[in-house]
Amino acid sequence: MRTAVLTDSLDFETEERDRPEPGPNDVLVAIGEVGICGSDVHYYRHGRIGDYVVENPIVLGHETAGEVVAVGKRVVEHDLGDRVALEPGVPCRRCGQCKRGDYHLCPDVTFMATPPDDGALAEYVRWPADFAYTLPETVSIREGALCEPLSVGVHACRRGSVGVGDTVVITGGGPIGLLVMEAARAAGASEILLSDVVPEKLVLAADRGADRTIDASEEALEAAVNEYTDGRGADVAIEASGAPAAIRSATDTVRRGGTVVLIGLPTDGEIPLDTLAIIDDELDVHGSFRYANTYPAAISLLADGTVDVEGIVDFETTLGDVENAFERAIEPETVKGIITVGE
Repeated sequence: MRTAVLTDSLDFETEERDRPEPGPNDVLVAIGEVGICGSDVHYYRHGRIGDYVVENPIVLGHETAGEVVAVGKRVVEHDLGDRVALEPGVPCRRCGQCKRGDYHLCPDVTFMATPPDDGALAEYVRWPADFAYTLPETVSIREGALCEPLSVGVHACRRGSVGVGDTVVITGGGPIGLLVMEAARAAGASEILLSDVVPEKLVLAADRGADRTIDASEEALEAAVNEYTDGRGADVAIEASGAPAAIRSATDTVRRGGTVVLIGLPTDGEIPLDTLAIIDDELDVHGSFRYANTYPAAISLLADGTVDVEGIVDFETTLGDVENAFERAIEPETVKGIITVGE
């Protein structure tokens, strides 16, 4: 089978590998489409994210869906021909985090395209059947692949307890910020403000339903939020850019007793926050790491048309053009690229 492999010199090469065989609890999936994530681009450009370093050739891609072409002998939940979205993180199922239901925090999780684990830029992927989710007829393979970034948004909104009538401010208009906006609206938020520094992303956010967009290169975020909310502040701020200025300002945009959720990964892991404001205003500050128990909700939101994920896609290309695709994904105005692997 064909695979696109990122070498240890950070170039892509096409490599022929043996088609895997499913184990007793696995499905073999013919990959249809793969979304290019910011983490994939980071590995391509820098060879690392924090402690995760590309030391050996690796297959990238973890936003994916396809068709089941073989099943293990113990698999009962899937049949040949099922279209499935693959949740890319598989935990150990035995540790304390897993037993509490926080399996995304499992210290021994296998996560696609995170060194040393291979991802989905390949014609076939063997995957545990219980982390493959059947797609209803109304949900496309592309939408199934984009359940992954949508799940990030769903999990972040759950972490922030976004509810009916809330005002939410989102910093970052990339795919995560835009899908956080969709998830927040689905959770009942009535007013959504989104900031970025790229005009094209702000236009897209407005077209997709943001009540107010803020160009953070021209407006002070706190002032813009206070003006919009008559000085009250937002109920929830969700930081999805990783920009130090946006992280620092997140606590300034919420009301007293409000909630801040941090998703975006900064280059420098240590960024000072206004601790006195957090204490005095009794703010709840949450980290949001990946997701857990979100794929059924994400698929349901797509099936009934509540959320649009295909609208964030800027371009699509093929597995043979993967390096050019990653170069396009680097461009600031690009939101999401898709690589089509199968027919």
